[in-house]
Amino acid sequence: MMQDVGVKPGVREVAAIGVPDPVQGERAKVFVVRRDRALTEAALIQFCRQQLTGYKVPRLVAFRESLPQSNISKILRRALRDEELAAAGKKTQA
Repeated sequence: MMQDVGVKPGVREVAAIGVPDPVQGERAKVFVVRRDRALTEAALIQFCRQQLTGYKVPRLVAFRESLPQSNISKILRRALRDEELAAAGKKTQA
């Protein structure tokens, strides 16, 4: 999925993780670093619908300035997942 989203014009970097979902158990969430500021969530999802099988289309999109990376420039998806789980924990406690 990440390779397909990464070819969209306007996308510099992309990472996908599974986030908890009360209905389906887990949903795909895509984190995108934009090359083109005009890129919108709707345009990205529409592109994914054209390129991907239905169950692979991300339902959640988050735009970021950068993605966490290791010393060798590998995207740290575990760090993104930990951030999401911490944010979800704060929402349930509030």
